[in-house]
Amino acid sequence: MAELRRKYVHRAKRVVVKIGSRILSSERGLHARRIGRLVRELAALHDQEKKLVVVSSGAIASGLSRLGLARRPRDLPQEQALAAVGQIRLMALYENSFGGYGKHVAQVLLTHEDLANRKRYLNAKHTLKTLLDWNIIPIVNENDTVAVEEVKFGDNDQLSALVATLMEMDLLVILSDVDGVFDSDPRSNPDARLMPVVTDLAAAKQVAQDTAPSELGRGGMFSKLCAAEQASQAGIPTVIANGREREVLAGLFDGSRESGTLVLPEENRLTSRKHWILYNLKPSGEVMVDNGALAAVMAKGKSLLPSGVREIKGSFGAGECVSCVDDSGREFARGLVNYSAQELRRIKGSHSGKIESILGYKAYDEIIHRDDLVLL
Repeated sequence: MAELRRKYVHRAKRVVVKIGSRILSSERGLHARRIGRLVRELAALHDQEKKLVVVSSGAIASGLSRLGLARRPRDLPQEQALAAVGQIRLMALYENSFGGYGKHVAQVLLTHEDLANRKRYLNAKHTLKTLLDWNIIPIVNENDTVAVEEVKFGDNDQLSALVATLMEMDLLVILSDVDGVFDSDPRSNPDARLMPVVTDLAAAKQVAQDTAPSELGRGGMFSKLCAAEQASQAGIPTVIANGREREVLAGLFDGSRESGTLVLPEENRLTSRKHWILYNLKPSGEVMVDNGALAAVMAKGKSLLPSGVREIKGSFGAGECVSCVDDSGREFARGLVNYSAQELRRIKGSHSGKIESILGYKAYDEIIHRDDLVLL
């Protein structure tokens, strides 16, 4: 265990630190002292020449206290308005706290669309890279003031994993209000045991008890494990630790304590493009395939051809992301289609050699090329 910590944590130079709402705030507003304590630890790491990106929740919770509201609204425009009010206060606290240590920060607000669009994805990467090159600490949050429900990340756990992947970081640290990943829910089972390391993410997700979202935050442990899985498939390890614990970051990196849970990276990592397809894009439709095509894709590593397509669901254009499902409706892959839904309905079940005679043209032999196809 100690060797794994040295390999993946102590030596990490490029780190994303996600700080959740339950760490930063309560029903009474932002915890200015706790923010100050975490900033002190982050500044110390920055002094050690670590490149840091902070993904911070707390804007909506800050807005609640700022406006004297007792509960988080369910109405999207009201939630967006709260975020607009609270984000100012949140960033002011970060700027003032980091400024006390001579550190410069920058606000970066992202939506899912920013990372789903390849050009904007690369623009975000270049902007963050420039900030890090200038020795500035980016403070990233979801742009709740404009994001609609259909294109939200879901919670900042997912955003932190996407940012870590985008920037090819060495480590993702998720600070929560629990000590790490347990073999059962510690809130209901006093005998639950902390798992110091997770090597089998699928098993950990099965036993993780996802608690209902609080009035302040959205995600539970299941969400954090999903984020760790995203990072893992990009070859990035994750530590899930208790952000309320004093010197939690210092202890993680200097080796003085082995708090939290370490989630190991996958050895067979996804390529950057395939990771982007799987985690940054939302499917616009479904392509149902027959058993022959399923076997060719899953077992033989083949591209998806029109001859194996049975049904098309949804409306999408060429180049969009779709789900590939078997005849029972189970999704087994996701990829970028070379033809629109309308075109696919005309050529489904046909051999590639007949595409031109059916459509009057042929752009590709494949419905989805193997390089644009990700198995689930």
